[in-house]
Amino acid sequence: KEQKMDRSEAEKTKCKNPEGNEPDENCKVSLITLNVGGYLYMTERATLTKYTDSFLEALVNGKIHNTLDTDGNYFIDRDGLLFRYVLNFLRNGELVLPEGFQESQILLLEAEFYQLNALVDAIKTYCEKQQQVATEATFLEITDYHDRSQGLKIFCNSPNFISKIKTRIVQVSKSRLDGFPEEFVISSTVIQFKHFIKSENGTRLVLKEDNTFVCTLETVKFETIMMAFKCRFKLLTSLDCSKGSIAHCDALHFIK
Repeated sequence: KEQKMDRSEAEKTKCKNPEGNEPDENCKVSLITLNVGGYLYMTERATLTKYTDSFLEALVNGKIHNTLDTDGNYFIDRDGLLFRYVLNFLRNGELVLPEGFQESQILLLEAEFYQLNALVDAIKTYCEKQQQVATEATFLEITDYHDRSQGLKIFCNSPNFISKIKTRIVQVSKSRLDGFPEEFVISSTVIQFKHFIKSENGTRLVLKEDNTFVCTLETVKFETIMMAFKCRFKLLTSLDCSKGSIAHCDALHFIK
């Protein structure tokens, strides 16, 4: 829980410099508590005043009308959760968002409200990069370590989905293998099983010389398709892959 201070205490630590005099010692440690949509944030005055003519700089320096909550904190009627990214940008000077962040357009509106042009530019650059990544098809190969002509290739225009599929397959395989990862070769786009066998029931991904197997390729396909549907992807088609490192294999192609 954030520590709160009443308005009178906050006023004591404010930097008052109406005549251009040097700020006093209290200014060096001046703390301000903001109530943003019900979420309390405490930070230094210097952080909020980093960008001249921004909304926050004008607010704490008394250039614009302010609203106080019942505890005397500045109240801003905006998205309290997203403000953490705004504040971190002010602190660090760069935009850092979690993987799979889905609210960039809302965050852009917040940055525009706070009149932080540097943050607006950073968010637009982030959106452009994400859009570029989304249009580039990514893939995952599940193959035989010795014969890559056997296996499965999964295409999708979402790197995050490919990563989830890869993690799921490795988890399932690892749970049935004591010697993990010796029986696997794993890279960014490939999972290679060191032992494959072929039988009348279909190709099996083999873990041991005694033909103990993880699962059939059909099971891998089913697991992939179900995960794709849960993530709201559409299965375009199941094709023979005529290009790439796998010469002859089934392929699943997903798109959102």
